[in-house]
Parts: sequence; structure tokens; C-alpha cells
Amino acid sequence: MTEGRRGPRLNGAAIAARPRRRGDRMKRREFITVIGAVAAWPLGTRAQQMRRVGVFMDLAEGDPEGEARVAALKRGLQEFGWIEGRNLHVEHRWAAGQAARMKPLAVELVSLAPEVIVSSGASTLVALKEATRTIPLVFGQVADPVAAGFVDSIAHPGGNITGFINFEYAMGGKWLGLLKEIAPNIARVGVLRDPGSGMGMLGAIQAVMPSFALPLTITSGQDAVEFARVMAAFGSEPNGGFIVLPGPNTIRHRQAIIASAATHRLPSVYPYRFFVKEGGLISYGIVPSDSFRRAAAYVDAILKGAKPADLPVQAPTKFELVINLTTAKTLGLTISPMLLARADEVIE
Repeated sequence: MTEGRRGPRLNGAAIAARPRRRGDRMKRREFITVIGAVAAWPLGTRAQQMRRVGVFMDLAEGDPEGEARVAALKRGLQEFGWIEGRNLHVEHRWAAGQAARMKPLAVELVSLAPEVIVSSGASTLVALKEATRTIPLVFGQVADPVAAGFVDSIAHPGGNITGFINFEYAMGGKWLGLLKEIAPNIARVGVLRDPGSGMGMLGAIQAVMPSFALPLTITSGQDAVEFARVMAAFGSEPNGGFIVLPGPNTIRHRQAIIASAATHRLPSVYPYRFFVKEGGLISYGIVPSDSFRRAAAYVDAILKGAKPADLPVQAPTKFELVINLTTAKTLGLTISPMLLARADEVIE
């Protein structure tokens, strides 16, 4: 044993032999008790439990619009305290608008047993519905979920599916009205859509066509080549205008559609702002990222025990009108001050 200024220094044996004070013994007993109790806890309660959510998008990974929707969902979840990597694990699958990938990706995502899956739209939801009847499914954008057979009713969805509508019936007439207002000389209207999708939107347009007294041509395509071909055929005659309906393929190949509209001088109305941001003429529709932000509330509710059958399908609440003045000038169109005043955004 050696001594220093602060008293004797003890070796290991001396420390082991040193009498423990009552406080030391009490702390040791408390420590052992706590360790024993922790060991008996279920694994999920030893640390903050990690919850599992799936996200199935019909767009391609890396597509700016698809990434914006997922980001909006995650921001919404953060507002409810769900932080990815802390108490939330998110599995993503991206179908890139390819019908052949929908079913296998849906089966793969379901096999991971997430507690709820957020579906981007009708095409992904069809595949998910076939893959599971038990995992809760929340769709971000479906035009008519009742007609599509996804839910029993808007107020009482039933089953394991609920979500958010991206269309209201009156939008069909608004698209036609905007096309006629921005391009008064059009004498023909074409509708461009994905095959098998947008039937409710198409029906809304067809219902109001008699009041516009214009012939209607319905076209569809699945890739950039097909879209360019049908738009070239329609544009071979003068005074035509297009309405582009939302769908995984029209969104995925939007650059080809926008370029074809410019090449064939076809004034076109689009469903979302990002079409116009990338060179389209005019858009009127919902803000897609807002639907996914709102979907976070349903994910939160389900993670806390709510059933999709008890969560009513919600209608869109936020719409925006966007005009691209540069494209209008290129097409030789003059935008009226009244239309400009109604726009939520004017891109120059």
C-alpha cells in the first residue's frame, strides 16, 4: 500500500476486501432488481418500439413528383411523432408505371407484414387488394373508389381500405371550360389517358360535352412512343385541344406528352401543377402532395388502433390553377386578365 497526499491508495485485493457501506449495498440490490425487471420486459418495451409502414408508389424511384409525395407523407407522420429510423421503419416499393411489376411488388411488400400500407393510386391498390385482405391500406389518390370496388361507401368504407379522392365530378366541366377559355378557337377536343384508368373522369367529361358542342376523341397510351403517336395523329388536323387525365403512365411520360403538345401546337389542360412547371400550358387539379400529407393522419390513427372500415374516405380540399405564360406565347395564345387573376400561380 502506498500513500499520497490524498490518503492511501488501495490495490485490487484491498478494494475487494474493503467493507461496503450500507448505501453501497442498497444501490447494488436496487441495480440487480432493475436489471432483472428489464430482462423480463418484452423486447418491444425495452426501447421505443419500431413500427412498420409500407409505401407502394406507381411512379419510378427518383421521379421528383413521386419523391415529393413520399416526403409529404413522412413530414405528416413526423407531425404525429412518427420519426423514420427512431420509432418508424418505412418499406418503399416503386412500380414505375409498369403493369407487370404491380402484382409481384405488392406480394413482396405484403410479405414483409407492415402494419399499414400507403398506396399511391388505383393501379397499386388493385395489386395490394389482391395480395391482402387484412393489412390496412390507405390510398393517396383514387378518383372513384366506390365504382372501382375498393370501398363499400365513402362514409363507411368497410373492409381494410380507406383513403383520399383526387377528383370531383365537376372537374370534367372545369377542364373543358379552361381549354375553351385559354384557346377559344379550338374545334375538337381529345382526351389522353392510361388504358383502364380514369374512367370516372372520362365519364364526367363526356357528360358535359353536349353543352360545348365539340366533337370528342378518346385516346390512350402506355409509353412515350404511343403517346407521341396518338397526339401526332390528333394534331394532324387544325384547331384541336387536349385534356390529359392523371395516371401512372401519363405522369411517368409527361415530358413526351408535353413535347408532343408543343410540336403539334395542341393547347392542353393538365391535371397537376408539375406538368405546367415542366412546360405544359395550364393545369387545374388537386395538390397531390397534400393528399399524402393528409394520409399521414390515417396512418397514425391505424397505428394507434383505428380500423380502416371506420375511417371515411375523404374528398379533396385543396385545388390550384397554374398557367405557363411562356408556353402560351409559344402557341400564340393571349391569356385574358380575368383568367390570369384566377390563377394560383403564373409561370413565366
